[in-house]
Amino acid sequence: MPTDVERWKSETYGNEIREHLLEFAEQGWDSIPEDEHDAWFERFKWWGLYHQRSGQESYFMMRIGTPNGVLKPDQLEVVAEVADEYARGPGENPEFGAAYCDWTTRQSIQLHWIRLEDIPEIWDKLESAGLSTQQACGDSWRNIVGCPVAGKDKHEHVDALPVAMDLHDTFKGDDDHSNLPRKWKVAVTGCREGCGQGDINDLAFEPATKEIDGEEVRGFNVRVGGGLARNEPRFARDIDVFVRPENADAVAGGMSALFREHGNRDDRYSARIKFLVDEWGADKVRRVLQEDFVDFELETAGDDLRESYSYNSGRATGGHHDHVGVHEQNDGNYYVGLNVLVGRMGVDDVYELAELADEYGSGEVRLTQRQNVIVTDVPEENLDALLDEPLLEHYSPDPHPFMRGSIACTGTEFCSLSIVETKNRQVRYARWLKENVDLPDGVEDFHIHLSGCTASCAQPQIADISLRGMKTRKDGEPVEALDIGLGGGLGENPRFVDWVGQRVPADEVPGAIANLIETFTEHREGDETFRDFVERHDEEALEAFIEPEETSYDDPYMHNTKMTWYPYAEDDDMGSSPAPATADGTPITSDD
Repeated sequence: MPTDVERWKSETYGNEIREHLLEFAEQGWDSIPEDEHDAWFERFKWWGLYHQRSGQESYFMMRIGTPNGVLKPDQLEVVAEVADEYARGPGENPEFGAAYCDWTTRQSIQLHWIRLEDIPEIWDKLESAGLSTQQACGDSWRNIVGCPVAGKDKHEHVDALPVAMDLHDTFKGDDDHSNLPRKWKVAVTGCREGCGQGDINDLAFEPATKEIDGEEVRGFNVRVGGGLARNEPRFARDIDVFVRPENADAVAGGMSALFREHGNRDDRYSARIKFLVDEWGADKVRRVLQEDFVDFELETAGDDLRESYSYNSGRATGGHHDHVGVHEQNDGNYYVGLNVLVGRMGVDDVYELAELADEYGSGEVRLTQRQNVIVTDVPEENLDALLDEPLLEHYSPDPHPFMRGSIACTGTEFCSLSIVETKNRQVRYARWLKENVDLPDGVEDFHIHLSGCTASCAQPQIADISLRGMKTRKDGEPVEALDIGLGGGLGENPRFVDWVGQRVPADEVPGAIANLIETFTEHREGDETFRDFVERHDEEALEAFIEPEETSYDDPYMHNTKMTWYPYAEDDDMGSSPAPATADGTPITSDD
């Protein structure tokens, strides 16, 4: 039988949700029938809105899609204005303040504490600047990701930016592709480093070369069925297809239609295309694509560049491979990548970043899948002045490895799925490790990803050290805890982590990491990377390396933050929540 979600979608979905949203916004939060909350909240996702968790009723997270992470001149300032005016709620984050922007692992933007009544004005501001929340969530095409410096990379194999933008323009808002069995994540990579991370996407276009009629043609090989969510991670599978750039939209549309027609709509857990590829195999996927969904002869796969992939590989040598730092563009100008710890930037800093991008570059800013930002098109003569700006003291182009390698999801601050607090905790972890732990000589990159649950928004399975939210008991009391995984990474031969530490109390995790790195330093062979070190040990040995320990690290979020209305509130008891609230933030009493 179709799921509840499929039934709700059959009644109202896609572009038509917008008019309903506008009606609800005009009439206010109370106009949404309480017994229809689940149905409408599921539909609202299609327009980039997630209702926040228990204790935060009437507030939403808003996601803004930025294809390939590109923010054109003046767009970042508009985002800052929206965050400043509309993303201030009843709770203030002690690390980031009352208003901020989150840069995500899919090169998008997330704002919190959004009120339903403000959405029409927000949309007007965003859309006047060419920005949109359309299909930023929901069962449809999500934000298209790729190399964040596509079109500017001095060493790219093929310019993938026009392809990514064409896919965005073609399929966003297309009714034929608006209602898929589940989310549809697409990556387009043209660089040699693989920073589109195609392996963990539903559909991946990866740089390749093929000789056709005696001519070397540059384009893309196609992989299908990657993803990290829940406990069923998959790497995308090669379906033996080479695509010229001008045919990418036809093949992408064909694959989307194949998923629409054959994906599982009876079980949402099994609705991702990775499960269809499991069932059919790559050969059948290719055959059905050819026979039913494209009207030209598909080319067989060409020679790929996977042996040179270094982005998030855990094996990067010869410098950093994350676009942080100063790099020359293909036009002689420079781009400057700035490290944003856990991807969150206070609104005043967002305003300042927009000003610096305009003053020293073209005004364009780009977002990366490691939650960082890039200022592009900086003439050489402007570099020193930009690098001397005070903002860069906090968002460094040359950060410490523990700062550089930290990624965290939203966590229990706002997310209903998360089990533990994440953002502020990972900030504290990174700072403590920086001050107390020395990495071995030559180790300049070290990735630690903290995800609040198994949904894997922080991409934990592909980090040097992966942390995943759990609960345990300590001294007889329930506390927040983390599973610990080791040795993940992408690259030529991608690898998911080995989960070897189970339910470690969160305040003992930094000590466990310190002990683990000490063991790595003592037993490292030559200049091997941490991933190499992990790969040459079996799971039993790795488990023995995990030695949780209390240290000078102090964690204020050990209690069950999922059961608070807001983890950072002075009185965080669920009964003290000011939600739901009217448009001006006034709490709505039960008598209303």
